Amino acid sequence: MPIDGVEQPELIPIDDTLRLRKFDGCYDFAFSWYQDVQTVYLVDGVREPYTWEKLGRMYRFLERQGELYFIEVRETGVFRPVGDVCFSKEDLPIVIGEEACRGRGLGRKVISALIRRGQALGYDALRVREIFEYNTASRKCFESLGFQAQGNTEKGNSFVRSLQEEPL
Repeated sequence: MPIDGVEQPELIPIDDTLRLRKFDGCYDFAFSWYQDVQTVYLVDGVREPYTWEKLGRMYRFLERQGELYFIEVRETGVFRPVGDVCFSKEDLPIVIGEEACRGRGLGRKVISALIRRGQALGYDALRVREIFEYNTASRKCFESLGFQAQGNTEKGNSFVRSLQEEPL
């Protein structure tokens, strides 16, 4: 479910080569992302590829939690999905599913755009339920954007970022 009383944009442009596109229920292309056991380990803490049914359940769940988007990059003039992210005050799960797109700063740009969205909506803070201790890339990304560990979880930490700070 999108955020109560807030219309979810169809697109959130980030720069000339990066945007968020509203989830439309079509996700066949994403199946391969969740077949990669390293990706699943970073997301779920287990090394078991998703089934079609589990992928569908995940997207239906995220759709009810907030604004669900595909992360798209433009290559040779065409945007194509390379990951997904769900925006809500209580969690910001993000996956760069295409391995070749990791480590290029896409996640940082996406989270920066969602921080600005939260500020525009008047939110006081954004939270991340859990980043696993061993997911150092995700931890560094969120910490570089002002998120601070708030508490311990079973496998890592929860994080929070005040939105009262200067906009990004």
